[in-house]
Amino acid sequence: MDIVNYDMYGLLEKAIEDAFDGKMTLDFYSYLKSNKVLKREVEEFIESTVADEISSLVMDLEEYLEGGSDVHKQLREGYGHISKPQARKIKTYLYKILEDAWQYERDKRPGRRKKSSK
Repeated sequence: MDIVNYDMYGLLEKAIEDAFDGKMTLDFYSYLKSNKVLKREVEEFIESTVADEISSLVMDLEEYLEGGSDVHKQLREGYGHISKPQARKIKTYLYKILEDAWQYERDKRPGRRKKSSK
């Protein structure tokens, strides 16, 4: 694993922690673009356990927000300290990280280069 991937995964882990502390400052698409992350590296992230963790958190938060039966009792215990409006913000923020990765990967496909104007 190269230094960009190490930094990226560390940054994402911190972004997840920060989100639950109410700090949602990572613009993942801008990070990918400014660091000129390779398509291969974004694809690796999309298939990574970190992306799976983010996806699971998003699904858990969605179920927590739906509330309801005893099936959600464990989720209420795990996320009960977070208000519903805050849980919605966290869910949206984390899902945006995944969307940014998917969008960046699409933008990096061959034939998607922007022509420079002269």
